[in-house]
Amino acid sequence: MTAMAAAFSGALVVAGLLGVGVGLHAQPIPARGVKRQGLARPLGSHRLARLDRRTRVLLAAGAVIGVAVAALTGWLVAIPLAPAAVAGLPVLLSAPPSASRIERLEAMEEWTRSLSGILTAGVGLEQALISTLRSTPEAIRPEVTRLASRLRARWATEDALRAFADELDDATGDLIAGNLILGARRRGSGVASFLEALAESTAADVAARREIESDRAKPRSTARWVTLITVGVLAVLALTGDYIRPYGSPVGQVLLALLLGLYVATLVWMRRMSTGKPLPRFIGSAAKATAR
Repeated sequence: MTAMAAAFSGALVVAGLLGVGVGLHAQPIPARGVKRQGLARPLGSHRLARLDRRTRVLLAAGAVIGVAVAALTGWLVAIPLAPAAVAGLPVLLSAPPSASRIERLEAMEEWTRSLSGILTAGVGLEQALISTLRSTPEAIRPEVTRLASRLRARWATEDALRAFADELDDATGDLIAGNLILGARRRGSGVASFLEALAESTAADVAARREIESDRAKPRSTARWVTLITVGVLAVLALTGDYIRPYGSPVGQVLLALLLGLYVATLVWMRRMSTGKPLPRFIGSAAKATAR
């Protein structure tokens, strides 16, 4: 019983650090609504429900592997460690969501350039915004579709553009929407030329971000290979030699958990360094919350 408690407490260190890595991924904010009356859910059930299907499958597979390893080798540390490793390591070694943000930024640049061309032809702002729906890139098509729907529903142009900026949730999107709001207020002829210049600067920003992301991908690739090689070597040594036999004792299992915890902490630190912070917004609810 003492051995089991020692191994389990040591493994919790690794599980906790892997949990930090999983927590780095942004979780969707649940929609606000009326609280349902009735029996309370079991403790932790709502957290499990928030996990996607892939994560739940990985946790289940890791639990099976951990129980099998513990039954075959007597390493009780494998029971909590295997599910945490199977579900957490793919998160820590995967690319951060910055790549999808670059795609959205590139889509904004393309859409802005298309809108500028339509405005140059002398079309009104509202009609031009609706007309861009046919050539909108897929990355921002849902947002532009809702913008067009609001304009068709006779929303005020400024209100529709502010809602559009909130849905884009990006500093560049705020810049685009802000200039369109000014164009809606003044109804001048300079909006098209400014949007063309904004598209050019956005394209330069996309190129710079792609170069930065390429540099950040190199240490992630190195970490993947080091992790795979380490796991492979440990597996071979476990099957062919006595190298890891000292870790079979209770103290050895605690020490192994601590060493793996330090390795996971390094992966978490590396991932935090490679995850860029988004620029602050100046339009919409996020900007209002920051101002408060």
